[in-house]
Amino acid sequence: MTATRPTDAGAPRVRVLLVDDQELVRTGLRRVLRPRDGFDIVGECGDGGEVLPAIAVHTPDIVLMDLRMRHVDGITATSMVRGLSDPPPVLVLTTFDDDELLSGALRAGAAGFILKDSPAESLIWAVRAVVEDGAFLDPAVTERVLTGFRRATPEPVRSDSVLTDRETDVLRLIARGLTNTEIGARLYISEVTVKSHVNHIFTKLDLRDRAAAIVYAYDHALVTPGALDR
Repeated sequence: MTATRPTDAGAPRVRVLLVDDQELVRTGLRRVLRPRDGFDIVGECGDGGEVLPAIAVHTPDIVLMDLRMRHVDGITATSMVRGLSDPPPVLVLTTFDDDELLSGALRAGAAGFILKDSPAESLIWAVRAVVEDGAFLDPAVTERVLTGFRRATPEPVRSDSVLTDRETDVLRLIARGLTNTEIGARLYISEVTVKSHVNHIFTKLDLRDRAAAIVYAYDHALVTPGALDR
């Protein structure tokens, strides 16, 4: 994979912790998430059991987490990370056929997932989106993963009718994969106002995080599979 997106010189550098039991995969990720593109690989783990000590030492902005590892798997490790008092977001790395594991990762608190064979540009986009606002669901497998997520997660009775028209617009754009900055530009409102709308959406719909908001939007036909755009 080769990164093609130029780095915004004013953007803060992103501190990344890699968690994968395959050295070859970690090498490929290092080649994409390069210092010249605004990323620092601050640590690497070969198993989920190494993650908490690595976070304590390296204080990453994001954890890229494999699901299938020999001793402590990615779902268990994600749950452990989310139990910290100030956890970094977890972006799961997956293969095309890990649907059930991915739905489990979402329930464990992962901020999203991306296929391992995605283009470098998509990985860079996903990492920055998660660091900025907290969620990215790879559209290639989203609908299948959400099917498993719905089966295993009881849905509270609630209605998006409690949202204002503007909040509904914001929710649709969250589900399309836009960050708060991009939503503000799309709707001609400030980022502070977007954050206020997002907080109201979470409160009114009893949603835990941005990933849950995306699931909600898909389930209530506010956006359709494959609708992510930029």
